[in-house]
Order: sequence, then C-alpha cells, then structure tokens
Amino acid sequence: MTRPQTLTVLLAACALLGARPVRAQQRADATADLRDAEGRAVGRAEVRRAGSGLALHVAVHLLAPGAHAMHLHAVGSCEGAGFAGAGGHFNPDGKQHGTENPVGAHAGDLPNLAVGTDSVGSAYVPLPTVTLTGGARALLDADGSAFVIHAYPDDNRTDPAGNSGPRIACGVFRAPTPAR
Repeated sequence: MTRPQTLTVLLAACALLGARPVRAQQRADATADLRDAEGRAVGRAEVRRAGSGLALHVAVHLLAPGAHAMHLHAVGSCEGAGFAGAGGHFNPDGKQHGTENPVGAHAGDLPNLAVGTDSVGSAYVPLPTVTLTGGARALLDADGSAFVIHAYPDDNRTDPAGNSGPRIACGVFRAPTPAR
C-alpha cells in the first residue's frame, strides 16, 4: 500500500470507529440541575452508564470553597425549607450512614466534593449499588431521587447524615427527553 492509501484507510477507520462511542459517552442517562436555596443555578449532576454499572459526574460553581458532603436522596423533590422534600439518603437496604460505619453504608453515601478557591468543583464517582430503573435500587423509580450538596464535609460514619450540616444545593434526577 502506498503512503497516501495508508493514510486514507487510517482516517476512514478513525472516522467510522471513533464518532459513535464519543457521542454515546456524552449523553447522560439521568440529569439533575442543581440550585441553591435562592434558586440560583449552581451546577449539574449526571448519571451515565459506565462499563457494567453507572457513574456520577458532578460539576458545580458558586459554592463556598472547601469540602462538601454530597448524597443521593430518596425522593425526587427539592421542595420545602432546606430541600426537605428530598427526604433522607437513598438507602434501599436500611443500613446506617457512612462508608466508615461498620453497619453502613447507605447506597446514597458518596465521597466529599472538593470546591476550589475559585468556587468551582467537580467529581466522578462510580455507583455500583444503584440502578436507573427497575427494583428497589432504582434512582428513577415512582418517587424519583434527588442529588443534594451539604454545607460541610461528611465524616463518613455518623448516622444519619455524617454531621454534614444544612443542605445548600439540590437537583431532581430526570431521564433525558427523547430526541425528536
């Protein structure tokens, strides 16, 4: 094969093999637009299929610098003072709170979110103990689920919420709208 032919074959292979997977990775399977108590947009949480499970992608801005607890909550509502409508942590197995608690953890317990001095933060978290639909572990069940950020870091052991302080941002997970 001549050099121009080789280049043409390589470019064609890249175009055919590379375009579709990138597009598939970009589409979220559930999205929660995050708002603070004043109603300001402060970020987004997305759940995507990752390998044989799910992963959470979080991007925030306008939050106080430092570590903040983040959790999946049991009800798809951000209504009420302090986002009380979100209910408690997503906990289909009835465990106690915290990854360092010997009788934990909730399925909704997540690592702390680091927010920089520029008030911006992001996180990627595998979600091995939840599903999108079907069964007790489903985020998009009949009453839905919410993503909540707290004012302080989670101590990862104190039941029920890790001494993480008040809820400062919330978003309800929604399935994507079908393309028209």
